[in-house]
Amino acid sequence: MNTGEQQPDFDLVALQDGDRAEFARFVDAYSGQVYRLGLKMLQNPQDAEDILQETFIKAYKALPNFEGRSSLSTWLYRIATNEALMFLRKKRPEQVSVDEPFQNEDGDDRPRQIIDWCCLPEHELMSTESRANLDRSVQQLPDSLKAVFVLRDIEGLSTRETADVLDISESAVKTRLSRARFRLRELLSVYYSERMPSTV
Repeated sequence: MNTGEQQPDFDLVALQDGDRAEFARFVDAYSGQVYRLGLKMLQNPQDAEDILQETFIKAYKALPNFEGRSSLSTWLYRIATNEALMFLRKKRPEQVSVDEPFQNEDGDDRPRQIIDWCCLPEHELMSTESRANLDRSVQQLPDSLKAVFVLRDIEGLSTRETADVLDISESAVKTRLSRARFRLRELLSVYYSERMPSTV
């Protein structure tokens, strides 16, 4: 699914006819990526397993109606992302719409605290603790911002592919990605500000 990887070839007719061997190849090729997407979206291995199972069950049932308007991988990513988003909505039905601009309590949509991370040592930026904090921060994003961030910045899909997966325009992808990065930078600034080398 990553654009930097060569897409495997499948016999589409066999897949649509329910050929189990060909479908097993399809599952083997993409189960790792679907699981990783579920894990990044949900941060729970059991939930990611559920998303993985539901994605391929729905894909198997829907394959006869696949019209080839997108690649099989993009189509599968759309199913997996929708499954993850539905799961999140069930857990958090009060989620604020992603189309509402992010604002602080005082109505200012600028971040409260943004720091320059240039002075942090590389090992601090790449530490296990830092990566875990990034994962926690991603979970605080509104669901649709999270989906765009995971697809673009973690899974490496192009803007066009992300737009196809989420069924939104490319400009909407760019706007949501900008908002996601903006919000993450604010969330992470608090964490990294405590780790900046002292200038005293």
